Amino acid sequence: MAAASLEVRALSVGYGPVRALRDVTIDVPEGAIVAVLGGNGAGKSTLLRAISRTLGFQGGHVTSGSVRFDDRPLDGLSATRVVAAGVVQVPEGRQVFARMTVADNLRAGALGATGGRRSSAEALARVHELFPLLADRAHQRAGLLSGGEQQMLAMGRALMAGPRLLLLDEPSLGLAPLMAARIAETVQEINAAGTSVLLVEQNAAIALRLASTAYVLDVGEVALSGTADELASSDEVRRRYLGVVDEDAAADASRAQAAAPTLTRWSA
Repeated sequence: MAAASLEVRALSVGYGPVRALRDVTIDVPEGAIVAVLGGNGAGKSTLLRAISRTLGFQGGHVTSGSVRFDDRPLDGLSATRVVAAGVVQVPEGRQVFARMTVADNLRAGALGATGGRRSSAEALARVHELFPLLADRAHQRAGLLSGGEQQMLAMGRALMAGPRLLLLDEPSLGLAPLMAARIAETVQEINAAGTSVLLVEQNAAIALRLASTAYVLDVGEVALSGTADELASSDEVRRRYLGVVDEDAAADASRAQAAAPTLTRWSA
């Protein structure tokens, strides 16, 4: 297996006395898409915040473990320096600057870039290539965009910093299926151009279609891990995250119900 560009080792995180992550270990190999699945409260967003060093904004803190990118520790770095190192997060809920124009949002994303004006111009050209709508709406306030358009803007803003690793937090959340599919296709394009992706998703069908490897978080711990194909064929994953009914279990339940004695309700 290729050396991991991102290594998370035995990471534990707390919010005050509440333990949100416990001994989480994951790898994101260079050039890969890796998915993290799990329900609400599983710790998925907390994991991304710990990597991007933004935990403090929500009152969280790392209690043990380590995070390394390209064999360099991210522990102790500010969020700004993590971006400069090439790790950029697209937060859940998009969080665009609603009163600013689309163009100004993208310029704000470039503030974390280290390559100067020329690289910013190249990054903007690439963003407009991926999301032509953002060029058309350059002077429109971001708050007037639809949810899907705001997701495009949030991703475009992150790309302006020239990330080598993109942290995506629930990019399909609240989007219509067609728009979610378009976002998924764009994630593939971004990855094909050389950017590694750590994708947090509740939509397991999309995540497992995009990723080569996946981890399942449950109450802050890694419950399952493996290739995307292995997890897609796991009965537990299929039942809990893909909405696939275990036919044998359903048949057993049906037979048990049919064999149960019929209860008669007597009237007074």
